[in-house]
Amino acid sequence: MNRCWFDYKTVIITGASSGMGKGLAERLIRDHNCQVIGVARTESKLQAFKEELGNKSHYFTYYPFDVSVKENWEKFAQQLKKDGIQPDILINNAGILPKFNRFSKITVDDVNNTMQINFYSAIYSINALLPTILQSKTPGIVNIASSAALCSLAGTTIYSASKSALKSFTDALREEHRKNCYVGLVCPGFTKTDIFRNQGKSSDKTQKALNMVSTDCDKMVDLIEKGIWKKRADMVFGMDAHAMSIGNKLLGTTCSRLASKVLEIADLSIFREVFRP
Repeated sequence: MNRCWFDYKTVIITGASSGMGKGLAERLIRDHNCQVIGVARTESKLQAFKEELGNKSHYFTYYPFDVSVKENWEKFAQQLKKDGIQPDILINNAGILPKFNRFSKITVDDVNNTMQINFYSAIYSINALLPTILQSKTPGIVNIASSAALCSLAGTTIYSASKSALKSFTDALREEHRKNCYVGLVCPGFTKTDIFRNQGKSSDKTQKALNMVSTDCDKMVDLIEKGIWKKRADMVFGMDAHAMSIGNKLLGTTCSRLASKVLEIADLSIFREVFRP
């Protein structure tokens, strides 16, 4: 690859123990010689990833903590300063997809947990780290939202709300720092990761349908990497995400209605409780 603006930079990635976060961490290390600082809850997974890197393992350090707790980010920022580490780029990737269900069946705890992880964790991380990141010669912040921020579906009320909040926040933050920091937003569609772990066991029919519309994780990582390389502001990746984005622009709320109707007719097991109350 040609020289890239984030070659040899120090990058913080949340949700770095699996899925796209892990894929991005590995790509930045192997292709760009970045020093990657991974953040996730499970230390054993972070350690296992470090071992997988082999002779590149010294490029990866990790801090296991819950990203949804504000105080954890404050302590993390203090530790980086104490250790003399200057982060250049922050990638907020951590997120959860709650079980698809009607809002009437969702608890307040479900709401708080989803908003804390999908939205507030990015607020906390940026609030704690932005002053230090702005000291870099190549500052950057990338927030990974979802196609749900572009077009909401029945059964995704809180998830869509959390990702829409992250999108709006990122759009405003970009304007505030247009002259001194790259701010990117990624809205990926369904991706072949373990994000569906909270949906319960899927039928063969459902799994086949998901595989048809989902983007391979390595492919999604490749798209995100190239988007950040080009310093794109808004990135929509995945066949389903593009369809939702275009449909919402052309049809407005009708797009959500049509997409939800398609899911109802498809009778997929993971959406059954949404359409059969």
